[in-house]
Amino acid sequence: MKIAIIGVGNLGRSIAKGLLLNNSIASLYLTKRNTESLKDFEEYPNVTITSDNLLAVEQSEILIFAVQPAHIESLLKELSPVITEKHIVISTITGFLLADMETILGTDQPIIRAMPNTAIAVGKSMTCICSNEKGENQIEIAKSIFNSLGTSISIPENQMQAATVVCASGIAFWMRLIRASTQAAIQLGFDAKEAQELAMHTCEGAASLLISTGNHPEQEIDKVTTPKGCTIEGLNEMEHKGLSSSLIQGMVTSFQKINAIKKEQL
Repeated sequence: MKIAIIGVGNLGRSIAKGLLLNNSIASLYLTKRNTESLKDFEEYPNVTITSDNLLAVEQSEILIFAVQPAHIESLLKELSPVITEKHIVISTITGFLLADMETILGTDQPIIRAMPNTAIAVGKSMTCICSNEKGENQIEIAKSIFNSLGTSISIPENQMQAATVVCASGIAFWMRLIRASTQAAIQLGFDAKEAQELAMHTCEGAASLLISTGNHPEQEIDKVTTPKGCTIEGLNEMEHKGLSSSLIQGMVTSFQKINAIKKEQL
């Protein structure tokens, strides 16, 4: 694949590293106004570092836009004369809709939106993907890119706001639960470093069990809740204090906020 990443900030760097580690490219163009911070990519073959976005587009087939939201509209207008129907446009910009891009590039342009989360930096992103009608046949190409950086799923665009809460904001929610587990472990006698290690790897193990088995969480819970045991007593106390309810309400509140922000922008 001949890929250009337009606007290589933190997200663009993570995508580039994933592509290079997985040998997923024939050529890779990385663009940024100040290319000094991209010098560590010079050692890779078939990688071109440039501030010339037009050159990157002309030499590539897949265009991944990872710029700041404030810059995407003017950038697409600037590049639209050299973006053709042979290009696949992938946008990682939150809130900039497929219709917004079609207005600039036309409805015959294959366009895909991808929403990764910050775990992309360690190859563990949950990335949600949607496309316009012309991009439907290229969805698998986008998924192959983001599967090299974690896991991807294709969803309708009208679910992207909710996916932002579950997957992007969700990183923060899970971090807070891990922090709470760490604090509890300290109270139970572990030092801070040990406590965090116990909490992190237990969380990772729980997720890995569900991923590998495909089981419902309650199936795995049943395996560690014995009659009159300490686990069920702890779970019941957490539920009495509103654990599940608080998490659900928090995510719904976050979803309401992101919708309110979108309305303010219109």
